[in-house]
Amino acid sequence: MTKLPFRFTSAIAATLLVAAASSANAECGRVTIASMNWQSAEVLAAIDGIVLDKGYGCDVEIVPGDTMPTLTSMMEKGQPDIAPEAWIDAAREPLDAAVKEGRLHYAARSLKDGGIEGWWIPKYLADAHPEIKTIDDALSHPELFPFSDDKKKGAVHNCPAGWTCQITTANAFKAWKAEEKGFVLVDTGSAAGLDGSIAKANERKESWLGYYWSPTAILGKYEMVKLDAGVPHDKAKWSACNSKADCANPEKNDWAKAEVVTVITDQFKKSGGPAVDYVNTRNWDNATVNELLSWMQNNQANGEDGAIHFLKNYPHVWTPWVTPEIAARIKAGL
Repeated sequence: MTKLPFRFTSAIAATLLVAAASSANAECGRVTIASMNWQSAEVLAAIDGIVLDKGYGCDVEIVPGDTMPTLTSMMEKGQPDIAPEAWIDAAREPLDAAVKEGRLHYAARSLKDGGIEGWWIPKYLADAHPEIKTIDDALSHPELFPFSDDKKKGAVHNCPAGWTCQITTANAFKAWKAEEKGFVLVDTGSAAGLDGSIAKANERKESWLGYYWSPTAILGKYEMVKLDAGVPHDKAKWSACNSKADCANPEKNDWAKAEVVTVITDQFKKSGGPAVDYVNTRNWDNATVNELLSWMQNNQANGEDGAIHFLKNYPHVWTPWVTPEIAARIKAGL
């Protein structure tokens, strides 16, 4: 057998790689990906864009999106092809119907541990008071969470004005009879105000109790512990009362763990080739997302910056989503 010169074999290898990429591109074709208008969804859309472009040769276009407009467009028009981070609880009935009819499909769970809501305290406080594990435990100690305007009372920090979680937190405050236990519900005014209260408490190692959610940048920067509600989530009662502004007598009710999934169109499922396997596999957890969002915030990074940082620094997370050959293509393309 004649041994080919190194330069010639290298040329053949390069040609084969180009041919393979061209074949993948032909199979995958054009793909539109919705970039929702919040940070975790923005960076996931950017990650998907890079992976589908560099790894599978797709002709990718990132388009702006938001939960209801994007999902409605997918149901009615079949575009965009992919909604990487869809919080589907708000549109469950029509989405389930579209999936049943075969117009749309649920792919991987974007967040394997779901979207998380509830009342939190700083980890250093939880470590110092291991007896505080539930909301009831915390409300038994108003002295540990002093209200700045009246140290004799405890403080529970509410969600920003105008947000749904402002209503659910106020109802939880009533359900747990927090006022009777010596607490005041603090209006934080805005998302910045709520984040600022958490940052201030953590920087000064002071106490803090209130509503928050994950994934978010602030939980990537500061370690917080979610308190156990001590009761299960009752969907019927939540819908009928706990989530309503006019709920007169709310009962204790845990926050639901939101289902966050990737939604794809039937057209993409049929024409996307191996790229479909990727969106059926790709997922991550809140801890990873929180850490990445914190890095993005600290570095004033956009979604694309965050995606590149993630792909370069978290191979242990994303390489299992793809084959070794695809992973090599992505790394070479960064």
